[in-house]
Amino acid sequence: MKKILLTFSIFCFALSFAQKGQSYLQIGYGSICCGTPSTDPVMNYINQFQKKNKIKSIEVLKQSGMGREGEFNLYICIDNLSKTQQPKFIKGLQTAVLDQNSKRKQNSDGIVNFEEVTMISKADLANSRNLTIYKK
Repeated sequence: MKKILLTFSIFCFALSFAQKGQSYLQIGYGSICCGTPSTDPVMNYINQFQKKNKIKSIEVLKQSGMGREGEFNLYICIDNLSKTQQPKFIKGLQTAVLDQNSKRKQNSDGIVNFEEVTMISKADLANSRNLTIYKK
């Protein structure tokens, strides 16, 4: 009986960690006339946050082919962040996007869209086309 109970508890424990739902933040890069903006401000912020908080890696996915002028989305996984790090990361990411949008030329530069309350799950991304791991 003890072996069955032990086996069952190990199975439940392993299953609970294997079923971890991954949450992603979505950042959209749109074009007005002359292509999309650079990902440098967002990627620099992610790299700085990783180094400052000693996080192994933050997964970033890119979905391309969203428009004729190279529009694309970035999906940033926040599951490796603790519950206290997540709000700080989101706030800093929002600041990086707002700074980038405020420095753009209104009539020619593209815009970066970010809604911090919108979470995308791994299941939602499973059916997406043109999705690759983003490395820069």
